[in-house]
Amino acid sequence: MRLNMADNNGINSRFVKNPFNNKTFIIRTMAADEVALAVNWAGQEGWNPGLNDASTFYHADPSGFFVGELDDQIIAVGSAVIYDDQFAFCGLYIVAPEYRGKGYGLALTKHRLAHCGDRNIGIDGVLENVKIYQRIGYVPFYENRRYQFTASAKLFNPIYIKPITNDDLQQIFVYDRQCFPAPRDNFLTHWITQPQAKSLFYTADGKIKGYVVRRRCLEGYKIGPLFADNAEIAQQLLNAVQVDIEGQTVLLDVPEINAEAVKIAEQEKMSVVFATARMYQKGLPNIDNNKIFGITTFELG
Repeated sequence: MRLNMADNNGINSRFVKNPFNNKTFIIRTMAADEVALAVNWAGQEGWNPGLNDASTFYHADPSGFFVGELDDQIIAVGSAVIYDDQFAFCGLYIVAPEYRGKGYGLALTKHRLAHCGDRNIGIDGVLENVKIYQRIGYVPFYENRRYQFTASAKLFNPIYIKPITNDDLQQIFVYDRQCFPAPRDNFLTHWITQPQAKSLFYTADGKIKGYVVRRRCLEGYKIGPLFADNAEIAQQLLNAVQVDIEGQTVLLDVPEINAEAVKIAEQEKMSVVFATARMYQKGLPNIDNNKIFGITTFELG
């Protein structure tokens, strides 16, 4: 049993005495290489993570990923990414099956909430657990629905749609702030430029009017974010980002709060395969939900 308040890497830890036995449950910050373990667990849970999620997630907030250890064995993982002084997002929450229902997950959740402090905290909660999340202060606002479809070669206007380059990133960061509650420049840089990804933006009259990112996953692809000024531009970006993966399975996480986004999904004959409740601790952020046609990821908001 450890006797100090740091692990072998010097990462601050929190000791929690397990009421069911004499073992010590330790909550500590993940090392960079441990994020891959959490993402691997997500794969085992059927979440179909992206091939580069471990590295790209970590760039969002290196201090925002946690493990729960029981006598040196990791039995729980979860993130609490702090974006700025006002906003944080919790996700990537998994307890090993044999340790569920024993209080370890709640201890990890309380630790993550404390880590976020007085910020507005968001989550994408599994629908059957909404009442549990409400008991710890989360309020549901709408569902994010995961749609699945098969990519096809569709028409789009190449005059307006371009690949995102490093020279475009600052403009993308500005546009992104219309659709996300806080700056996330470092994360977006790695998200947009990750290997096996396709990142496009729509430009007209010298202005960016939308952008989209597609990433390779364990199975098929996920699209997100898909942000656009209107449904027509969103459709153009959606068409453009799938033409080179015809026949592949694609997932798009659509917020029901944007009726035009749901309409596109239904018109494209996409099938709902999963859904979450978007919940916040301190109210719905002041962002332009009508421009969000596909969220970035359930894990990071």
